[in-house]
Amino acid sequence: MPPRVTTLDHLVLTVADLAATVHFYTDVLGMRAETFSPADGSTRTALQFGAQKINLHPASAPFDPKALCPTPGSADLCFLTDTDLGDWQRHLHAMGVAIEEGPVQRTGATGPILSIYIRDPDENLIEISTVKASPTG
Repeated sequence: MPPRVTTLDHLVLTVADLAATVHFYTDVLGMRAETFSPADGSTRTALQFGAQKINLHPASAPFDPKALCPTPGSADLCFLTDTDLGDWQRHLHAMGVAIEEGPVQRTGATGPILSIYIRDPDENLIEISTVKASPTG
């Protein structure tokens, strides 16, 4: 049997405006911003949530190694939540964030989900989803 990966530790977003991105992901999505210094001595910013994080690379000077074409706005991310989507809709409205689509039924990694779609400051597509209970019987 070949080796296999087991979970996602982090991903990288290339961003045009670091401060605007941090504001959006902390104030709108409830993530926690942190700074860290890797072995190269640079200072970097990450967004922490659950057991994962999103490392942020400024588009004007992305860190090496990097994706072949690091580009703001090229991501499509789905985040799971335990919060009712109605509460999310009210929160997003209060924050001035437009809902692009939803709630709509989708299929996630482990089965049915109910999703709403928004955009972050770089126009990345952000899906906020609740896991739908499996029908019984």
